[in-house]
Amino acid sequence: MNELHRGRLIDHLQLVVADLERSRRFYGAVLETLGIPIGGDGPGFFWADELCISDPSSPASAGALTGRTHVAFQAADREQVQKFHRAALAAGGKDNGTPGERPYHPGYYAAFVLDPDGNNIEVVYHGPAQRSAPSVKIEF
Repeated sequence: MNELHRGRLIDHLQLVVADLERSRRFYGAVLETLGIPIGGDGPGFFWADELCISDPSSPASAGALTGRTHVAFQAADREQVQKFHRAALAAGGKDNGTPGERPYHPGYYAAFVLDPDGNNIEVVYHGPAQRSAPSVKIEF
């Protein structure tokens, strides 16, 4: 049974890849480190949560590969970032930034890999939950 998540900014993301089985091995390995299983597959595609990976034969792909894309996955902690990075390299990914702090905001800990098609895949831990600032109502 598929579970739908309503109210998110992104409903789904599709990458069209050259070698579907190679990508399935890669994404199966890296998503496993985040606790996200491959959800299913069909002719020319597979999916995991909101991510769909297809090959050019899939009717949804219009017969063309997607260009280089940056996709970032959230991690629960720094250890998960490190596991993801190791799994990505073992599954055929190429290092594009070892696990470490990044300057985007305090606590931003991430790693980057290139998937088998050259997409820039990031995994990020944003640090421990911060108490959110009070909401501010703005009227126009």
